[in-house]
Amino acid sequence: MSRFVYVTYIRTSPEHLWRALTDPQFQIKYWFGMHQESDWTAGASWKLCFADGRIADEGEVLEIDPPRRLVLSWRHQLAPELKSEGEARCIFELEPLEDTVKLTITHSSEATPSRLIDKISGGWPKILASLKSLLETGEALAAIHRPAA
Repeated sequence: MSRFVYVTYIRTSPEHLWRALTDPQFQIKYWFGMHQESDWTAGASWKLCFADGRIADEGEVLEIDPPRRLVLSWRHQLAPELKSEGEARCIFELEPLEDTVKLTITHSSEATPSRLIDKISGGWPKILASLKSLLETGEALAAIHRPAA
């Protein structure tokens, strides 16, 4: 199994962080201009979309426990070598710590080695740094906010 784990601490409430992770209008501000579409219920489909409508990734909401835990199946849709690896799993865990929330993202794949995990291991730190900045200062990181190709 290939795995990428990222932990960050964000000065916000679990509810505000949950909204930032699941609200498409909020996501556009920090996620390369992209957003997710889902009705955020167990068994629902979800997709990560570019502003032009192309789908980068898609899957299913496997578990949802707002504002504590979200588990998604994750399948890349654009690069054939990443899509061929099949489904990965992405787990978001939020843990309140006084005026801060510990956010842990675990992205894993049965493929070993996994090109998808290698690719996302460069993307998640940028996305989460921009999210942290947006929640704590009101501004996403400008250099990171450029839309992905």
